[in-house]
Amino acid sequence: MPRVLVNGPASWNTLVRLPTLPEPRSQTLFASGHHDGLGGTSAGKALTLAALGVDVTLRTALGDDREGSLVRAALAHDRITLEVQPVERTERHVNLMADDGSRVSLYLELPAPGPGPIPPLDGVDAAILDLADHSRPLLAAARAARVPVWCDVHDDDGVGDYPRDFVAAADVLLVSAARLADRRAFLSDAVARGCRLAVCTDGAAGALALDADGWIEVPAATVAEVVDTNGAGDAFLAGLLSGVLDGMPVEGALARASAAGAIAVTTRALGAPDATITAVDRLARTVGVRRV
Repeated sequence: MPRVLVNGPASWNTLVRLPTLPEPRSQTLFASGHHDGLGGTSAGKALTLAALGVDVTLRTALGDDREGSLVRAALAHDRITLEVQPVERTERHVNLMADDGSRVSLYLELPAPGPGPIPPLDGVDAAILDLADHSRPLLAAARAARVPVWCDVHDDDGVGDYPRDFVAAADVLLVSAARLADRRAFLSDAVARGCRLAVCTDGAAGALALDADGWIEVPAATVAEVVDTNGAGDAFLAGLLSGVLDGMPVEGALARASAAGAIAVTTRALGAPDATITAVDRLARTVGVRRV
């Protein structure tokens, strides 16, 4: 079976549902709903990969606290091996979630673990190295070990300093269109520097991808109801990676990615932890990926 290393955040979050994100002024608001649950981009990727039949080692930072115990329980899965870097407090957020899918994340606790030892990379088929300081040493280590590096830089604007090392190291790169002034220029630059596949997601508008053979348009898969967009990008990347590991052509892997991301928005859970390959591929067959 394929083996994937995922390094980065897992957290315990409070998610507050609002019709729209609040304006920056003093006011009283009434939530349309709220719940506590698993968060963290690496946790969402690990759970979705495991649901799609991929064995995952998730390396993350957790405290010996109530929230850490809740995260550990939420990540309990036969296909997930959890490697914990101990910190004083587990990462926590309050996420304001609007009905249109927009979000504001308020960090309550942000642990700062040391880099720790480099984990063994023998037999690892891909390394997902998410935005975190404890991922940085693994960028060079994975490339030196010839392990493909997958990086999700979320709402990178193409200018800020923090994601630059991740963008430069990625063999496969995922970015959101949320803050990019020119997504084609961003993707073109990544591929020109040696990235094998660069993808920009844009919610219900689908995704745009670029590889050495040119541009690829990826429609968003259609689902009956959008419940929560939290972790949809994580599920998209997990679907894409599972397709690549299964030997699919890039168009097929991108269709699976679109389907996994769409399934993620039909649940309040992080990512798509209850997805199956059968369900994802059934939906993927409705996604008309095309080269342009």
